[in-house]
Formats: sequence, structure tokens, C-alpha cells
Amino acid sequence: MSRRTIQLLTVFSAALIVGVVITQIFWVKQALQIRQRQFNQNAHVALQDVASKLAHVNGVMQTTNPVEQLSPAYFLVNTNSTTQPELLEHFIKDSFQKYNLIADFQVGIYDCTTNRIRYGMSLSTKNSGKTPTVTTNWIMTDKYPYYFGVRFPEQDTYLSGSINGAIWTSVLVLVAVSVFAYALFIILRQKQLSEVQRDFVNNMTHELQTPISTIRIAADVLNNDNIVTQPVRYKRYVGIVQDEIMRLQGQVEMVLSMAKAERGALALQKEQLDASAVIRSVLLPFESKIRFQDNAASHIIEADPFHFRCMLNNLVDNALKYSGDTPDILVETYSKGKCLVIAVCDKGVGIAPEYQKKIFNQFFRIPYGDVHNVKGFGIGLSYVKQIVRAHRWHLDLESELGKGSTFKITIPQKPTE
Repeated sequence: MSRRTIQLLTVFSAALIVGVVITQIFWVKQALQIRQRQFNQNAHVALQDVASKLAHVNGVMQTTNPVEQLSPAYFLVNTNSTTQPELLEHFIKDSFQKYNLIADFQVGIYDCTTNRIRYGMSLSTKNSGKTPTVTTNWIMTDKYPYYFGVRFPEQDTYLSGSINGAIWTSVLVLVAVSVFAYALFIILRQKQLSEVQRDFVNNMTHELQTPISTIRIAADVLNNDNIVTQPVRYKRYVGIVQDEIMRLQGQVEMVLSMAKAERGALALQKEQLDASAVIRSVLLPFESKIRFQDNAASHIIEADPFHFRCMLNNLVDNALKYSGDTPDILVETYSKGKCLVIAVCDKGVGIAPEYQKKIFNQFFRIPYGDVHNVKGFGIGLSYVKQIVRAHRWHLDLESELGKGSTFKITIPQKPTE
């Protein structure tokens, strides 16, 4: 499966997940609104039934629309006469059960002589219990001389409880969608790791072929009986074998150091170094290709000699690889406050902005289609970043496509005594 197909699949899956979530939220909202309307209708009908019974008992004329809703959970009922609390409780419970309003509610009866709600009681159609309740903050009206009020303090709980099935279904759908999203993430992650592993194996195989081939050729020459009669040639081929073995050892050490750094198990053997002297020794084989400018006031730093040298080698090697046939590379040191700055500058191909952070990722190589003209494992700059981090230094990159790159390492220095 191509990268483009995976990207399209990811976008489609994300859109599907968002769509499912929005649909579920819409459904739950619609269900709550429907239940709200149904509850209000049932409450109106039940309270009208209560008003009709009270009017019949008290022998008064019932008004056309005795029920008025003042808020989503508060109703007033015009009775046109005084109301007995016990009778009202009986009629309300009977009507609520008749119209399937199984909920807790509060009842208050308005007293026109004192202009306040004189009776307040918490009741329920779930049980026969009742407790007094405060009615001082209830809304009153001057439209009717006789009325009672009914409040549903737990209406939200009642409504949500009535659609528990829909809510749990929505939760299960969201869980299923989340599991699908996580599974897709794992699949994409595994594919990425597989590609990284494949690229690393290919790069390492290609990179190790050269020294192995060189060692094999040198070994064939040294296996010739006549070579002992040619001491100069013998010594040269022995030197070739030693150099290639050292090269292989350095590559293996770098890979092992990367693995330790990823686990946080990289142990640094720090000591005081003359950074300028180390840089000059690293650049010695490249005197004709690389310029060195030493502008630092002090060169003494604390670092692991092996990893510091390997880090410099990787930066120089990276600059050479991406500078073409006529490299123009400058290694510069200068002081900045209480720090030493080492800058490796080249005028090579440069790095596009979208890749400037990714190049420090392990095994990442800037894509140039299916062609890789530059050799390497793809771990050089990642190794540099890990060593800088392990020393608690700071690494900066300045690059412009087609104009080159500058890698800067800022190293804190201890004050000289």
C-alpha cells in the first residue's frame, strides 16, 4: 500500500470518526428534546386533570387553560377556589401515575390573604414519602387569586434516565470508534516501523559492503605467498585492513550508542578537552576540502572524548555528502557569553523547511523519489542530537534550500580560575 493511499485512508477514517461522533451527539440531543416535549405535554395533561377534579369537588367553573408553564420545570395551575393540601396530593399522585410521570416533585399552594405560598411539600410518585420544602423563592403571579405550583427539581435526571438506552448505545459506539481509531494508529505505526527497519537494513547492508569487500580483497592479497617478499606492499595492505576494521568498529559503536541513548542508558565519560585541538585532528584528513576558523576566547570544555569526536565526524561527513563535487565547508568556533559555539557550515543542497525537524529523527532520510545518491545509515544526525542532549548542550540548524546548511552546537563552559 502506497504512502498516498495510507494518507487518504487516514483522512477518510478521521472524517468518519468525526461524523459518527457528531451524529451520536445530534441523536442524543434530539432524543432529549423529544423527551422534554413529551414530559411537558404529559405534565400539562396531568395537571389539567387535577384542576378538573378540584373544580368538580369544589363546585366551581374550570377555566379553559388552567395550566401555565413558567419554566421548563415549574408549572402554575389556576383552581378558582381554595385547595385542601391532602386532597391536592391525592389528585396529583393519581394523575401523574395515570400519565406515567414517575418522578419527584414539589407542591406549593398560594394563599391570597398573605400573598405568599403557604404550603410546600416534596412528594414522589415512586413512593409514599413526603417532606416539607421551602417555597420562598418560588415564582408567583397576580393573574389568579387561587392557584398552586408544581416544581420538578430533578427533571434533568428524569429525562436523561428515560433515554439511558440511547446514551449507553452512543457510549458503546464511541468506544468502538475509539478502538478502531487506535487500531488504525497501531497499524500505521507498525507500517512506519517496518519501513524504517527495511530502510535501515538496506542502508546498513549497502554501507557495510564497501569495507567488507575491501577487507576481502586485501585478505586475498595477503594470502599470496609472494607478498612477504614485498614488505612495502605488505604493510600497505595490512594498513588497509586495519583502517577498514576501525571504520566498521566506528559504525557499530555509533549504532550501539544510538540504542543506548534511546534507552537513556548512554554513560558518558566526561573529561576536560581542548575542543580546538580535537576539531583540528578530525579535520586533518580533509585539509584541502574544509576550512577552519578559530575565533573562540577559550576552548576548554567537559565532554566524552569518543562521542565528541564521533559527533564532529558525523557533522563533517554530513556536510561533505551534501556539498556536491566541489565542497565549500567552514568549521568555525567562537565564544557567545559563557558558551563555546561550534558551527559547521556548508554551501550544499540545503534542507527544505518541512524536513528541518525530521532530519534529526532516527533513520530519516530526505526523500528524493526512489533514488538515494547519498550513502549512509540515516542515523548520523540523530546520533548528533542524542549526544548533544546527553551532554545537555544545545543544537541549532539554519538552512535554506539550494544555499546550504549551518549546524551550531552551543556548549556551556566553566569559568576559568
